[in-house]
Amino acid sequence: MSVLRTVLSNEVGLRLLVSPISSNVVVRTACCTIGAALPVYSTFKAIESKDHHEQDKWILYWAVYGSFGLVEPFSDRILSWFPLYHHMKFAFLVWLQLPSTNGSRHLYTRYLRPFLLRHQTNLDQIVNFLHDEMVRLYSNHQQEIQYFQVLLGKCAVTVSRMLGSATRPVLPPQDPSLIEPPNGPAFHIQESDYDHND
Repeated sequence: MSVLRTVLSNEVGLRLLVSPISSNVVVRTACCTIGAALPVYSTFKAIESKDHHEQDKWILYWAVYGSFGLVEPFSDRILSWFPLYHHMKFAFLVWLQLPSTNGSRHLYTRYLRPFLLRHQTNLDQIVNFLHDEMVRLYSNHQQEIQYFQVLLGKCAVTVSRMLGSATRPVLPPQDPSLIEPPNGPAFHIQESDYDHND
């Protein structure tokens, strides 16, 4: 019975991933997982282990993936209408990472590196211009930026307090005869204060 269950679950998972009609959400999630989540963790492991070969591998991957990310928003609108587009994207992301194919190194050395070397001076000018504009924007609007930083900080504190009070349980008063009037201190009601003859 367990063998049948294992075979059945593997077949359902494979059909869900391969089926072009019903699995767009599944394949998109798989693309995000394979394209970003797994490489983030693998990059972390390469940095922590201080393995220079793995670090180089993931630096090349991120350079190619970043270039792909620059082009994809424009091409995605056109290509997503083609059948099996997300499946091809998934296969491409797997190909970039596989050690046997070394796809990211291949694309970097064959296409990305020559392009960047050819346009390096123009790209440096654009980066320097954007940096100078960002510094100028920050210096011209420093008071507004600081105001919004303080405002966001206050909003964060308020939300934190609201969430904190929403998660704390409300405890009943210890003595039910204690009544807190809106404008005064609490006082104790005694039975002798009431007239029972009414």
